[in-house]
Amino acid sequence: MTTALSKQSLLFMTFSLALTRFSYCSVANANVNSNIPAIANHFGTKGRYEEVNRYLINDILSVNKSILKPVCTNSTAIHVTAIIRHGTRYPSTKNIKIMQRLYDLVLNEAMNTDKWLKDIKTKWEMWYTDDMDGKLVEKGRDDHRHLAVRLATLFPSLISEENLRAHRIRFITSSKHRCVDSIVAFQEGLLNLWKVTEVGPSHKINDELMRFFDQCQKFVEDVENNQTALEEVHLFKASAEMKRVQMKMADQLQVPYNRITPDLVEAAFFLCSYEFAIKSLNSAWCNLFDETDAQVLEYKNDLKQYWKRGYGHDINRKSSCNLFHDLFNRLDQAAREIRFGHVSEAVSIQVGHAETLLPLLALMGFFRDETALTADNFDVQNGRTFRTSRIVPYAANLLFVLYDCSEGLRLQFLLNETPQNFPDIMHQAPLYDTVRETYRELLQGCNFEKECELSRPNSEL
Repeated sequence: MTTALSKQSLLFMTFSLALTRFSYCSVANANVNSNIPAIANHFGTKGRYEEVNRYLINDILSVNKSILKPVCTNSTAIHVTAIIRHGTRYPSTKNIKIMQRLYDLVLNEAMNTDKWLKDIKTKWEMWYTDDMDGKLVEKGRDDHRHLAVRLATLFPSLISEENLRAHRIRFITSSKHRCVDSIVAFQEGLLNLWKVTEVGPSHKINDELMRFFDQCQKFVEDVENNQTALEEVHLFKASAEMKRVQMKMADQLQVPYNRITPDLVEAAFFLCSYEFAIKSLNSAWCNLFDETDAQVLEYKNDLKQYWKRGYGHDINRKSSCNLFHDLFNRLDQAAREIRFGHVSEAVSIQVGHAETLLPLLALMGFFRDETALTADNFDVQNGRTFRTSRIVPYAANLLFVLYDCSEGLRLQFLLNETPQNFPDIMHQAPLYDTVRETYRELLQGCNFEKECELSRPNSEL
Protein backbone atom coordinates (compact mmCIF):
# COMPACT_ATOMS: atom_id res chain seq x y z
CA MET A 1 0.00 0.00 0.00
CA THR A 2 1.46 3.35 -1.07
CA THR A 3 0.30 6.80 0.02
CA ALA A 4 1.55 10.21 -1.13
CA LEU A 5 2.01 13.27 1.03
CA SER A 6 -0.68 15.75 -0.02
CA LYS A 7 -0.06 19.28 -1.10
CA GLN A 8 -2.61 20.48 1.43
CA SER A 9 -0.60 19.03 4.30
CA LEU A 10 2.48 20.86 3.04
CA LEU A 11 0.65 24.17 2.86
CA PHE A 12 -0.33 23.66 6.48
CA MET A 13 3.35 24.00 7.33
CA THR A 14 4.00 27.41 5.79
CA PHE A 15 5.79 28.64 8.89
CA SER A 16 9.45 27.74 8.78
CA LEU A 17 11.19 25.42 11.20
CA ALA A 18 13.13 28.45 12.31
CA LEU A 19 9.97 29.84 13.87
CA THR A 20 9.24 26.49 15.49
CA ARG A 21 12.76 26.46 16.81
CA PHE A 22 12.44 29.97 18.22
CA SER A 23 9.13 29.17 19.90
CA TYR A 24 10.42 25.93 21.36
CA CYS A 25 13.60 27.50 22.67
CA SER A 26 11.72 30.41 24.21
CA VAL A 27 9.54 28.03 26.20
CA ALA A 28 12.44 25.75 27.04
CA ASN A 29 14.59 28.54 28.36
CA ALA A 30 11.81 29.89 30.58
CA ASN A 31 12.68 28.34 33.90
CA VAL A 32 13.42 24.91 32.39
CA ASN A 33 13.94 23.05 35.64
CA SER A 34 10.58 24.00 37.14
CA ASN A 35 8.76 22.69 34.06
CA ILE A 36 10.44 19.29 34.14
CA PRO A 37 9.32 16.74 36.72
CA ALA A 38 12.18 15.47 38.86
CA ILE A 39 11.18 11.96 37.85
CA ALA A 40 11.04 12.63 34.09
CA ASN A 41 13.96 10.34 33.27
CA HIS A 42 12.08 7.30 34.67
CA PHE A 43 9.03 7.33 32.37
CA GLY A 44 10.15 4.33 30.31
CA THR A 45 8.39 3.97 26.97
CA LYS A 46 6.29 7.03 27.81
CA GLY A 47 9.27 9.34 28.14
CA ARG A 48 10.16 12.38 26.07
CA TYR A 49 12.99 12.05 23.56
CA GLU A 50 14.52 15.23 24.98
CA GLU A 51 15.23 13.47 28.29
CA VAL A 52 17.65 11.18 26.44
CA ASN A 53 19.40 14.05 24.67
CA ARG A 54 19.10 16.93 27.12
CA TYR A 55 20.82 19.44 24.84
CA LEU A 56 17.66 19.39 22.71
CA ILE A 57 15.72 21.11 25.50
CA ASN A 58 17.49 24.39 24.68
CA ASP A 59 17.62 23.90 20.90
CA ILE A 60 15.44 21.19 19.39
CA LEU A 61 17.30 21.30 16.06
CA SER A 62 20.81 21.16 17.48
CA VAL A 63 23.13 18.34 16.46
CA ASN A 64 26.04 17.07 18.51
CA LYS A 65 28.42 16.59 15.59
CA SER A 66 31.38 16.13 17.93
CA ILE A 67 30.21 12.59 18.72
CA LEU A 68 30.34 11.63 15.06
CA LYS A 69 34.07 11.25 14.66
CA PRO A 70 35.29 10.33 11.16
CA VAL A 71 35.14 6.54 10.93
CA CYS A 72 38.14 6.58 8.59
CA THR A 73 40.18 8.97 6.46
CA ASN A 74 38.08 10.45 3.65
CA SER A 75 35.08 8.39 4.68
CA THR A 76 31.94 8.64 2.57
CA ALA A 77 28.52 7.68 3.90
CA ILE A 78 26.78 5.60 1.22
CA HIS A 79 23.64 4.33 2.95
CA VAL A 80 21.64 4.75 6.14
CA THR A 81 18.71 2.68 7.39
CA ALA A 82 16.75 4.42 10.14
CA ILE A 83 14.27 2.36 12.17
CA ILE A 84 12.23 4.85 14.18
CA ARG A 85 9.51 4.67 16.80
CA HIS A 86 6.43 6.85 16.29
CA GLY A 87 6.26 10.19 18.08
CA THR A 88 4.46 11.20 21.26
CA ARG A 89 0.93 9.80 21.39
CA TYR A 90 -2.23 9.87 23.48
CA PRO A 91 -2.84 7.07 26.00
CA SER A 92 -4.61 3.91 24.89
CA THR A 93 -8.34 3.57 25.61
CA LYS A 94 -7.50 0.92 28.22
CA ASN A 95 -5.23 3.30 30.12
CA ILE A 96 -7.66 6.20 29.77
CA LYS A 97 -10.36 4.15 31.50
CA ILE A 98 -8.05 3.41 34.43
CA MET A 99 -7.00 7.06 34.61
CA GLN A 100 -10.69 8.01 34.77
CA ARG A 101 -11.20 5.62 37.70
CA LEU A 102 -8.31 7.24 39.54
CA TYR A 103 -9.60 10.75 38.84
CA ASP A 104 -13.06 9.80 40.14
CA LEU A 105 -11.53 8.34 43.30
CA VAL A 106 -9.48 11.50 43.93
CA LEU A 107 -12.50 13.77 43.39
CA ASN A 108 -14.83 11.80 45.60
CA GLU A 109 -12.66 10.25 48.30
CA ALA A 110 -9.29 12.01 48.71
CA MET A 111 -9.26 13.98 51.97
CA ASN A 112 -5.85 15.65 51.79
CA THR A 113 -6.08 19.46 51.72
CA ASP A 114 -2.62 20.21 50.28
CA LYS A 115 -2.56 22.78 47.48
CA TRP A 116 -1.41 20.34 44.78
CA LEU A 117 -4.39 18.08 45.46
CA LYS A 118 -6.76 21.05 45.53
CA ASP A 119 -5.36 21.99 42.11
CA ILE A 120 -6.24 18.54 40.77
CA LYS A 121 -9.77 18.78 42.18
CA THR A 122 -10.52 22.36 41.15
CA LYS A 123 -8.28 23.22 38.18
CA TRP A 124 -7.51 19.95 36.40
CA GLU A 125 -10.17 18.22 34.32
CA MET A 126 -10.11 14.74 32.83
CA TRP A 127 -9.60 15.74 29.22
CA TYR A 128 -8.48 12.36 27.86
CA THR A 129 -11.29 10.63 25.95
CA ASP A 130 -11.65 7.06 24.72
CA ASP A 131 -11.51 8.07 21.06
CA MET A 132 -7.94 9.37 21.45
CA ASP A 133 -6.78 5.73 21.74
CA GLY A 134 -3.06 6.03 21.02
CA LYS A 135 -3.34 8.64 18.27
CA LEU A 136 -0.37 10.87 17.53
CA VAL A 137 -0.43 14.29 19.21
CA GLU A 138 0.98 17.49 17.70
CA LYS A 139 4.10 17.12 19.85
CA GLY A 140 4.53 13.70 18.22
CA ARG A 141 4.43 15.25 14.77
CA ASP A 142 7.03 17.77 15.88
CA ASP A 143 9.17 14.91 17.22
CA HIS A 144 9.47 13.57 13.68
CA ARG A 145 9.67 16.90 11.87
CA HIS A 146 12.58 17.91 14.08
CA LEU A 147 14.25 14.49 13.88
CA ALA A 148 14.12 14.69 10.09
CA VAL A 149 15.96 18.02 10.12
CA ARG A 150 18.60 16.76 12.56
CA LEU A 151 19.26 13.61 10.53
CA ALA A 152 19.53 15.69 7.35
CA THR A 153 22.09 17.83 9.17
CA LEU A 154 24.03 14.77 10.35
CA PHE A 155 24.00 13.04 6.96
CA PRO A 156 23.66 15.81 4.34
CA SER A 157 25.05 13.74 1.47
CA LEU A 158 22.43 11.03 2.01
CA ILE A 159 19.31 12.77 3.32
CA SER A 160 19.23 15.44 0.66
CA GLU A 161 16.74 17.11 -1.65
CA GLU A 162 18.59 15.65 -4.64
CA ASN A 163 18.19 12.10 -3.32
CA LEU A 164 14.55 12.70 -2.49
CA ARG A 165 13.81 13.89 -6.01
CA ALA A 166 15.75 10.93 -7.43
CA HIS A 167 13.64 8.53 -5.31
CA ARG A 168 16.72 7.32 -3.46
CA ILE A 169 14.99 7.86 -0.10
CA ARG A 170 12.40 5.18 0.69
CA PHE A 171 9.72 5.43 3.37
CA ILE A 172 8.08 2.44 5.09
CA THR A 173 5.63 2.47 7.99
CA SER A 174 3.38 0.36 10.17
CA SER A 175 -0.31 0.62 9.31
CA LYS A 176 -1.16 2.15 12.70
CA HIS A 177 -2.33 5.76 12.41
CA ARG A 178 0.31 7.05 14.85
CA CYS A 179 3.05 5.60 12.64
CA VAL A 180 1.56 6.80 9.35
CA ASP A 181 1.13 10.28 10.83
CA SER A 182 4.72 10.17 12.10
CA ILE A 183 6.24 9.32 8.72
CA VAL A 184 4.16 12.02 7.05
CA ALA A 185 5.47 14.49 9.64
CA PHE A 186 9.04 13.29 8.98
CA GLN A 187 8.52 13.99 5.27
CA GLU A 188 7.05 17.40 6.10
CA GLY A 189 10.17 18.22 8.10
CA LEU A 190 12.39 17.49 5.09
CA LEU A 191 10.19 19.29 2.58
CA ASN A 192 9.94 22.34 4.79
CA LEU A 193 13.71 22.32 5.34
CA TRP A 194 14.33 22.30 1.59
CA LYS A 195 11.37 24.61 0.88
CA VAL A 196 9.85 22.08 -1.49
CA THR A 197 6.18 22.92 -2.05
CA GLU A 198 5.05 20.43 -4.69
CA VAL A 199 3.35 17.15 -3.75
CA GLY A 200 5.76 15.19 -1.60
CA PRO A 201 7.06 11.63 -1.44
CA SER A 202 5.00 8.51 -0.91
CA HIS A 203 5.29 5.84 1.76
CA LYS A 204 4.58 2.14 1.82
CA ILE A 205 2.75 0.33 4.59
CA ASN A 206 4.47 -2.92 5.53
CA ASP A 207 3.24 -4.63 8.69
CA GLU A 208 5.30 -7.75 7.96
CA LEU A 209 8.35 -5.62 8.74
CA MET A 210 7.10 -3.06 11.23
CA ARG A 211 4.52 -5.17 13.10
CA PHE A 212 6.17 -8.57 12.74
CA PHE A 213 5.03 -9.52 16.24
CA ASP A 214 1.42 -9.69 15.05
CA GLN A 215 2.44 -12.08 12.28
CA CYS A 216 4.44 -14.45 14.54
CA GLN A 217 2.04 -17.19 15.69
CA LYS A 218 4.42 -18.60 18.27
CA PHE A 219 4.86 -15.18 19.89
CA VAL A 220 1.12 -14.53 19.89
CA GLU A 221 0.38 -17.93 21.42
CA ASP A 222 3.28 -18.28 23.86
CA VAL A 223 3.66 -14.66 24.99
CA GLU A 224 0.92 -12.27 23.88
CA ASN A 225 -1.98 -14.55 24.84
CA ASN A 226 -0.22 -16.45 27.62
CA GLN A 227 -0.94 -15.09 31.10
CA THR A 228 2.07 -16.90 32.59
CA ALA A 229 4.52 -15.28 30.15
CA LEU A 230 4.60 -12.13 32.29
CA GLU A 231 4.64 -13.91 35.63
CA GLU A 232 7.62 -11.83 36.81
CA VAL A 233 5.60 -8.66 36.21
CA HIS A 234 2.65 -10.00 38.19
CA LEU A 235 4.94 -11.01 41.04
CA PHE A 236 6.56 -7.58 41.14
CA LYS A 237 3.16 -5.87 41.28
CA ALA A 238 2.60 -7.80 44.54
CA SER A 239 6.12 -7.11 45.86
CA ALA A 240 7.12 -5.17 48.96
CA GLU A 241 8.48 -2.38 46.75
CA MET A 242 5.14 -1.89 45.01
CA LYS A 243 3.21 -2.21 48.29
CA ARG A 244 5.29 0.61 49.74
CA VAL A 245 4.46 2.88 46.77
CA GLN A 246 0.75 1.99 47.07
CA MET A 247 0.65 2.74 50.78
CA LYS A 248 2.51 6.00 50.37
CA MET A 249 0.10 7.12 47.65
CA ALA A 250 -2.88 6.21 49.85
CA ASP A 251 -1.36 8.23 52.70
CA GLN A 252 -0.86 11.24 50.44
CA LEU A 253 -4.43 11.11 49.19
CA GLN A 254 -5.72 10.17 52.63
CA VAL A 255 -7.80 7.25 51.43
CA PRO A 256 -7.94 3.66 52.80
CA TYR A 257 -5.02 1.49 51.74
CA ASN A 258 -7.28 -1.02 49.99
CA ARG A 259 -8.54 1.71 47.63
CA ILE A 260 -5.17 2.07 45.91
CA THR A 261 -4.33 -0.83 43.60
CA PRO A 262 -1.15 -1.28 41.53
CA ASP A 263 -3.14 -0.30 38.43
CA LEU A 264 -4.21 3.00 40.02
CA VAL A 265 -0.61 3.73 41.07
CA GLU A 266 0.45 3.19 37.48
CA ALA A 267 -2.43 5.35 36.23
CA ALA A 268 -1.18 8.26 38.34
CA PHE A 269 2.34 7.71 37.01
CA PHE A 270 0.93 7.69 33.48
CA LEU A 271 -0.93 10.95 34.11
CA CYS A 272 2.28 12.58 35.26
CA SER A 273 4.16 11.29 32.20
CA TYR A 274 1.48 12.06 29.60
CA GLU A 275 0.88 15.60 30.87
CA PHE A 276 4.61 16.20 30.54
CA ALA A 277 5.14 14.44 27.21
CA ILE A 278 2.09 15.97 25.52
CA LYS A 279 1.83 19.41 27.17
CA SER A 280 5.31 19.92 28.70
CA LEU A 281 3.61 20.36 32.08
CA ASN A 282 5.00 19.43 35.47
CA SER A 283 1.55 18.24 36.52
CA ALA A 284 0.18 18.18 40.05
CA TRP A 285 -0.14 14.41 39.56
CA CYS A 286 3.66 14.20 39.74
CA ASN A 287 3.52 15.19 43.42
CA LEU A 288 2.43 11.65 44.21
CA PHE A 289 5.90 10.28 43.43
CA ASP A 290 9.48 10.83 44.46
CA GLU A 291 12.65 9.47 42.87
CA THR A 292 12.46 6.16 44.74
CA ASP A 293 8.84 5.62 43.73
CA ALA A 294 9.67 6.40 40.11
CA GLN A 295 12.51 3.89 40.10
CA VAL A 296 10.12 1.18 41.25
CA LEU A 297 7.55 2.02 38.59
CA GLU A 298 10.23 2.31 35.91
CA TYR A 299 11.47 -1.17 36.86
CA LYS A 300 7.93 -2.55 36.62
CA ASN A 301 7.71 -1.17 33.07
CA ASP A 302 11.16 -2.53 32.19
CA LEU A 303 10.17 -5.95 33.52
CA LYS A 304 7.17 -5.96 31.20
CA GLN A 305 9.24 -4.99 28.17
CA TYR A 306 12.01 -7.42 29.08
CA TRP A 307 9.65 -10.39 29.29
CA LYS A 308 7.35 -9.37 26.44
CA ARG A 309 9.73 -7.75 23.93
CA GLY A 310 13.25 -8.43 25.12
CA TYR A 311 15.36 -11.27 26.49
CA GLY A 312 12.71 -12.86 28.70
CA HIS A 313 11.50 -15.31 26.04
CA ASP A 314 13.56 -16.38 23.04
CA ILE A 315 10.67 -15.94 20.61
CA ASN A 316 10.52 -12.22 21.49
CA ARG A 317 13.86 -11.75 19.75
CA LYS A 318 13.36 -14.30 17.00
CA SER A 319 10.08 -12.72 15.94
CA SER A 320 12.17 -9.87 14.44
CA CYS A 321 14.05 -12.15 12.00
CA ASN A 322 12.40 -10.59 8.93
CA LEU A 323 13.35 -7.07 10.01
CA PHE A 324 16.90 -8.22 10.75
CA HIS A 325 17.26 -9.78 7.30
CA ASP A 326 15.66 -6.77 5.63
CA LEU A 327 18.23 -4.51 7.32
CA PHE A 328 21.19 -6.56 6.12
CA ASN A 329 19.69 -7.02 2.65
CA ARG A 330 19.63 -3.25 2.29
CA LEU A 331 23.19 -2.94 3.58
CA ASP A 332 24.38 -5.79 1.32
CA GLN A 333 22.74 -4.19 -1.69
CA ALA A 334 24.51 -0.89 -1.00
CA ALA A 335 27.79 -2.78 -0.49
CA ARG A 336 27.43 -4.48 -3.88
CA GLU A 337 26.33 -1.40 -5.76
CA ILE A 338 29.08 0.89 -4.46
CA ARG A 339 31.60 -1.22 -6.38
CA PHE A 340 29.97 0.14 -9.53
CA GLY A 341 29.92 3.70 -8.20
CA HIS A 342 26.20 4.21 -7.51
CA VAL A 343 23.90 3.12 -4.68
CA SER A 344 20.25 3.03 -5.73
CA GLU A 345 18.82 3.36 -2.20
CA ALA A 346 20.67 5.96 -0.18
CA VAL A 347 18.21 6.08 2.72
CA SER A 348 15.52 3.85 4.18
CA ILE A 349 13.23 5.47 6.74
CA GLN A 350 11.11 2.91 8.61
CA VAL A 351 8.59 3.90 11.28
CA GLY A 352 7.21 1.42 13.78
CA HIS A 353 6.75 0.92 17.50
CA ALA A 354 8.76 0.35 20.66
CA GLU A 355 7.65 -3.26 20.08
CA THR A 356 9.47 -3.08 16.72
CA LEU A 357 12.77 -1.74 18.04
CA LEU A 358 13.20 -3.73 21.25
CA PRO A 359 13.05 -7.26 19.75
CA LEU A 360 15.55 -6.30 17.03
CA LEU A 361 17.94 -4.81 19.59
CA ALA A 362 17.64 -7.99 21.66
CA LEU A 363 18.19 -10.21 18.62
CA MET A 364 21.40 -8.30 17.90
CA GLY A 365 22.58 -8.59 21.52
CA PHE A 366 22.31 -4.96 22.62
CA PHE A 367 21.62 -4.10 26.29
CA ARG A 368 21.84 -7.66 27.55
CA ASP A 369 22.56 -7.75 31.28
CA GLU A 370 24.45 -10.60 32.92
CA THR A 371 21.55 -11.17 35.30
CA ALA A 372 18.00 -11.45 33.99
CA LEU A 373 15.46 -8.92 35.24
CA THR A 374 13.14 -10.67 37.72
CA ALA A 375 10.60 -9.72 40.36
CA ASP A 376 12.98 -10.42 43.23
CA ASN A 377 16.19 -8.70 42.10
CA PHE A 378 15.11 -5.05 41.86
CA ASP A 379 17.73 -4.09 44.47
CA VAL A 380 20.64 -5.28 42.29
CA GLN A 381 19.37 -3.95 38.96
CA ASN A 382 20.01 -0.25 39.47
CA GLY A 383 22.92 -0.39 37.02
CA ARG A 384 21.11 -2.44 34.38
CA THR A 385 21.63 -1.60 30.72
CA PHE A 386 18.12 -2.72 29.74
CA ARG A 387 16.43 0.56 30.63
CA THR A 388 13.61 1.55 28.31
CA SER A 389 13.69 5.19 29.45
CA ARG A 390 17.06 5.45 27.71
CA ILE A 391 16.45 3.05 24.82
CA VAL A 392 12.92 3.62 23.46
CA PRO A 393 11.38 6.98 24.39
CA TYR A 394 8.99 8.47 21.87
CA ALA A 395 10.70 8.89 18.46
CA ALA A 396 13.53 6.55 19.47
CA ASN A 397 15.70 5.66 16.49
CA LEU A 398 18.18 3.03 15.38
CA LEU A 399 20.55 4.27 12.69
CA PHE A 400 22.76 1.92 10.68
CA VAL A 401 25.20 3.96 8.58
CA LEU A 402 27.41 2.32 5.94
CA TYR A 403 30.65 4.10 5.03
CA ASP A 404 33.02 3.58 2.10
CA CYS A 405 36.63 3.69 3.33
CA SER A 406 39.95 2.94 1.65
CA GLU A 407 40.34 -0.20 3.77
CA GLY A 408 36.80 -1.39 3.02
CA LEU A 409 33.24 -0.71 4.10
CA ARG A 410 32.52 0.20 7.72
CA LEU A 411 29.22 0.15 9.60
CA GLN A 412 28.29 2.53 12.40
CA PHE A 413 25.32 2.07 14.71
CA LEU A 414 23.66 4.97 16.49
CA LEU A 415 20.92 4.76 19.09
CA ASN A 416 18.96 7.99 19.44
CA GLU A 417 21.63 9.89 17.50
CA THR A 418 24.46 8.61 19.72
CA PRO A 419 27.07 6.09 18.48
CA GLN A 420 27.04 2.68 20.19
CA ASN A 421 29.42 -0.23 19.84
CA PHE A 422 28.09 -3.47 18.44
CA PRO A 423 28.15 -6.20 21.12
CA ASP A 424 31.60 -7.81 21.45
CA ILE A 425 33.14 -5.42 18.89
CA MET A 426 35.39 -2.72 20.32
CA HIS A 427 35.59 -0.46 17.26
CA GLN A 428 32.82 2.14 17.07
CA ALA A 429 32.60 1.71 13.29
CA PRO A 430 33.93 -1.78 12.53
CA LEU A 431 34.49 -3.22 9.09
CA TYR A 432 31.20 -4.34 7.61
CA ASP A 433 32.64 -7.82 7.07
CA THR A 434 33.38 -8.01 10.81
CA VAL A 435 29.79 -7.15 11.65
CA ARG A 436 28.51 -9.75 9.19
CA GLU A 437 30.81 -12.36 10.71
CA THR A 438 29.55 -11.47 14.21
CA TYR A 439 25.99 -12.14 13.09
CA ARG A 440 26.86 -15.03 10.74
CA GLU A 441 24.62 -17.57 12.49
CA LEU A 442 21.64 -15.22 12.40
CA LEU A 443 22.31 -14.28 8.78
CA GLN A 444 22.46 -17.94 7.78
CA GLY A 445 19.45 -18.86 9.91
CA CYS A 446 16.84 -16.87 11.82
CA ASN A 447 14.04 -18.05 9.57
CA PHE A 448 10.84 -16.23 10.51
CA GLU A 449 8.50 -18.96 9.29
CA LYS A 450 10.42 -21.67 11.15
CA GLU A 451 10.87 -19.69 14.37
CA CYS A 452 7.25 -18.51 14.48
CA GLU A 453 5.62 -21.81 13.58
CA LEU A 454 3.55 -23.33 16.38
CA SER A 455 4.67 -26.76 17.54
CA ARG A 456 2.12 -29.40 16.62
CA PRO A 457 0.95 -31.95 19.21
CA ASN A 458 2.53 -35.40 18.86
CA SER A 459 -0.83 -36.80 17.78
CA GLU A 460 -0.69 -34.66 14.63
CA LEU A 461 2.80 -35.79 13.63
